[in-house]
Amino acid sequence: MWRDVRIKNILFILLGTTIYGFGLVNFNIANDLGEGGLTGITLLLLHFTGIDPAYSNLALNIPLFFIGWRILGNRALIYTIIGTVGLSLSLWIFQRVPYQLDLHQDLLLVALFAGGFTGIGLGFVFRYGGTTGGSDIIAQVLNRKKGISMGRTLFAIDAVVLTLSLSYLDVRQVMYTLVAVFIGARVIDFMQEGAYAARGALIISPHNDKITEHVMLAMNRGVTVLEGRGGFSKNDQDVLYIVVAKNEIVQLKNIVNAIDPHAFVSVSIVHDVMGEGFTLDENKKPLL
Repeated sequence: MWRDVRIKNILFILLGTTIYGFGLVNFNIANDLGEGGLTGITLLLLHFTGIDPAYSNLALNIPLFFIGWRILGNRALIYTIIGTVGLSLSLWIFQRVPYQLDLHQDLLLVALFAGGFTGIGLGFVFRYGGTTGGSDIIAQVLNRKKGISMGRTLFAIDAVVLTLSLSYLDVRQVMYTLVAVFIGARVIDFMQEGAYAARGALIISPHNDKITEHVMLAMNRGVTVLEGRGGFSKNDQDVLYIVVAKNEIVQLKNIVNAIDPHAFVSVSIVHDVMGEGFTLDENKKPLL
C-alpha cells in the first residue's frame, strides 16, 4: 500500500494543510466567519458545544474513511488520511500559538485573507493528490456510485452548511463567508491549473507545411497534424494543432499571419500541460 506514496506529495499536502489551518484559526474562527463543507460543521460544533475543531474534524472523518475506502483506492485514501490528520494537527497548534493580526475589524479584508489562505492551502493539497476528507469523500462516492457530479454535491453541502450557519452568524457574516468561499475556490483553480496554463491553437490553411516549418524553427515548438474534412465543402484538409506558452501566442499569430493572412485560427485556453517544453526539457528531465 505504501509503495506508491511519494514523500514529495506528502510534504506538499502537509504544507497545504498548515496554510489552510492557519487561515481557519486566524481569520475564520478569530473573526466569526463560517466555512463550507465539513469544516463549516466543525465551526458550528465549536460555537454550540465548544468542541475543538481539531478533534471534531478527525471524529467526523473517521466513518467517512470507511465509506470511501473501496471507492478512493489505497493511494488516495492514504493521502486523504494524511491531509485530514495534518489539518487537525494544524488547527490544534495554531489555536494554542498566539498570533495577533489587527485588520481593524474590516470583514472584507478578513474574507479576502481567509479565502486566500484557504485557496493556497487546499490548492497544494489537491494538486499533490490529497484531500482533507469530509465532503470531498462524499462527493467522490456519489459521483462513482450515482453519477452525480462532484461540483453539484459540493455546492449542495456548502449551501446546507452555510444555511445552518445562520443559527449563530448574522446575514452580514454569512455574506462575507460567501466572499471567502468564492475567493478560495478561484485561488484553488489557479493553484491547480495556473502553473502550466498555456494556449492551444487550431490552424487551417492551404500553407500548413510552411507554417509548420516556421513554427518549429522560430519557436522550437512541436506541431501535430490532424486529418480533417470540411463540413460544407466535404474536402479533406489537414488541421494543425500547436500548444504554446501564454506569452508565445502573439508570436504564433504573427507567423501565421505573415504566411497566410486568410488562415483560420482558433485559440483556446489549455489549463494543464505536461511534457517536453513545459514540464520536461529536451532530455525528458523535469524542468525546475
